[in-house]
Amino acid sequence: MSQYDPDLDPTRQPNIPRSEPMYSETIVVRRESNTGWWVAGVLAALVLVAALWILASREPGDLEAQARLAEAQAAQAQADADSALVQGQIQGQIAGAQQGVEMARADAARAQADAVRASSEARTAEAQAAALQAATTATSSTEPAPTSGVAVITSTSPQP
Repeated sequence: MSQYDPDLDPTRQPNIPRSEPMYSETIVVRRESNTGWWVAGVLAALVLVAALWILASREPGDLEAQARLAEAQAAQAQADADSALVQGQIQGQIAGAQQGVEMARADAARAQADAVRASSEARTAEAQAAALQAATTATSSTEPAPTSGVAVITSTSPQP
């Protein structure tokens, strides 16, 4: 291995530090100019003149048209508010009707439950009446016949 770089120019001297430092200066000469400020001032003046001319050249008809436009917008806003009010009232009526339907359904269910309970009570009363009648029939057939000699005919006694 060698100390020499094959890419180096052989005629060039190796880096030897110089005893004197090197300084370089770049001098740029610019003239002082206010041209940019003059252009900006002229443009600002033109914008100001244009704005004043637009404001001064408005015709009274434009103000009337703007007033009519504002009135039309106010009328449209009032119509929208009225429409919203009517829609709110309709929604309220629909909600009330739905509530009424729900109440009617609840009443119908309650009436049906009452009818079932009444039917059950009627069957119970019929059963109690049938049991009472059977008990009275059974007690009347087991009673001894009167001893006075008068014959008593009952539905359970044999017919002569």
